[in-house]
Amino acid sequence: MKTLIVLRHAKAVHVAGLADIERPLTGRGERNAREAGELIRPLAPQLVLSSPSVRTRQTAELLGLNAPIEYDRDIYGAYPDELVDVVRRVDAEVETLVLVGHNPGVQELTLLLSGGHDEGFPPGAFAVIELPGPWSEIDPATGHVVQSHKP
Repeated sequence: MKTLIVLRHAKAVHVAGLADIERPLTGRGERNAREAGELIRPLAPQLVLSSPSVRTRQTAELLGLNAPIEYDRDIYGAYPDELVDVVRRVDAEVETLVLVGHNPGVQELTLLLSGGHDEGFPPGAFAVIELPGPWSEIDPATGHVVQSHKP
């Protein structure tokens, strides 16, 4: 059994003229990212995969997890099937993975893997999904959401 924690980046600023990929977190977003980390830490993830945008990088770092963070360009702006491909590439030895990304992709990924579990995904929200088998073989509608959080 594998555990995938799908996390939407925390609340980010909207500044006219600032490229989307460069948007940083707000103060509230920073607090929410730390709060998510407190809730995720007991699950002992071994790896964090994050989009390279400023807001996802900050979210991943502020989680304060004892796991390496890898930045993957394929996560930024990804559709759910593309996010499945990212997860399928994870080393089989990783049991618990955090994926930090963007909506609508992360919410739709959660729906795809869980077969329809939808509680919404505001900034800073996450879902913990248990999946059977290795990462390389994850399929739609085979996971179960066992925990979720909205700030």
